[in-house]
Amino acid sequence: MELHALTAHELLGLIQEKKIAPKEILDAVRERIQTIDKDVKAYIRLNESRPDPGPCPIPIGIKDNMCMVDQETTCGSHILEGFKAPYDATVIDKLKRSGAMLIGNTNMDEFAMGSSTENSFFGATRNPWGLDRVPGGSSGGSAAAVAADEAIWAIGSDTGGSIRQPASFCGVVGLKPTYGRVSRYGLIAFASSLDQIGPIAKDVTDCALLLNIIAGYDNLDSTSVDLPVPDYTKALKKDVKGLKIGIPKEYFVEGLDPQVKDAVRAAVKVLEDKGARFEDVSLPHTEYGIATYYIIATSEASSNLARYDGVQYGIRELAQKVRKSPLLDMYDETRDIGFGPEVKRRIMLGTYSLSSGYYDAYYLKGLKVRTLIKNDFDKLFKDFDALIGPTSPTTAFKIGDRVNDPLSMYLSDIYTVSANLSGIPALSVPCGFSKEKLPIGLQIMAKPFDEEMLFRIAYAYEQSAQWHKQKPKL
Repeated sequence: MELHALTAHELLGLIQEKKIAPKEILDAVRERIQTIDKDVKAYIRLNESRPDPGPCPIPIGIKDNMCMVDQETTCGSHILEGFKAPYDATVIDKLKRSGAMLIGNTNMDEFAMGSSTENSFFGATRNPWGLDRVPGGSSGGSAAAVAADEAIWAIGSDTGGSIRQPASFCGVVGLKPTYGRVSRYGLIAFASSLDQIGPIAKDVTDCALLLNIIAGYDNLDSTSVDLPVPDYTKALKKDVKGLKIGIPKEYFVEGLDPQVKDAVRAAVKVLEDKGARFEDVSLPHTEYGIATYYIIATSEASSNLARYDGVQYGIRELAQKVRKSPLLDMYDETRDIGFGPEVKRRIMLGTYSLSSGYYDAYYLKGLKVRTLIKNDFDKLFKDFDALIGPTSPTTAFKIGDRVNDPLSMYLSDIYTVSANLSGIPALSVPCGFSKEKLPIGLQIMAKPFDEEMLFRIAYAYEQSAQWHKQKPKL
């Protein structure tokens, strides 16, 4: 029995039956990492400590943008090298209290800016289903670790699809909870009105178990919403009879890979056979989603990343000769050397959008269109229990294919950004494979704080389709 290949709920059952000890699980996962991570490169650094096991002693990978006390946290960036957080993020604190075993920091696009995990200062992560392919981004390390059995669970963050798109590319389950459902305290910010922490897991049951641990109100986070947290595992039912689900026609247009389209349509048929009712619907402002996202997200990034200047955090670079003043030269040199090209690009885009004379034309207009996108969803959720479509327009592309084509890279998130702009929960679940044996993801979206609906539909589909049981050959 290969313990690293099992799910969290299977392992917890074996522990309860006293057939295995928590130490055996941790050893199995660490041995797996030693064997294959030289090829996958899911981790930036490993935690060598051996915590006392608690009630839920499951090995978990943590995206490198969540603060862990006295542990290096770098956001996949050179500029934060050497930074050790003085406190735990609320999510980390909850995981520690549950007894989960934190394996280490998973790789990510620098400051979560990317769709391929190629933008990391520490090098690219590779997709376990094809080592010449990207794992998606920005939580690519977390998704790859779970897909490759280098973690039983993982935590990611999702600003425009950064949990769901890697989950789709790597054939695992990924959830972006409702904005405010999971505390962002201790998450290093990219775009504060869009960022959300969420679970990545091997199946829907594990995803629900992990959300049970990390969800809930936190008075340390001003955006946290004070609502009761249900037991999400109780939503795991095979019955979807009578549910009314919309299929947005804007998600099935030019640019969608025919193989992805066929897999999603086949998934719809499975749910129809189980009693769900489907109707074609419209989200008329979908076409403005990418433009709106990249105005709002870059504007907030420009503001959030202004704090990295060599004074308090991470590296400090001194200029060889004085050009402006010693202080300003230090700012310039630190940021020039510390940030990678994609982060610089987005800071410049955001600064431009916020600048005098352009604020109304870009940022303010972006906020107005964001409201229109949210209104589209609000209107549909008055009549529909959920919406369904592809997670990404394609399967995982080859490493290097889109590095020099930012627009093509940004369009990877065309189906995911709207959930962040509107604050709704969305989940990606495996729904098939392409001819190249690359995973395809099905995205399910529901009204705010109705993660239970996502789990109900995803579980019913998963139990019929069984795609999650296929493993990459490594």
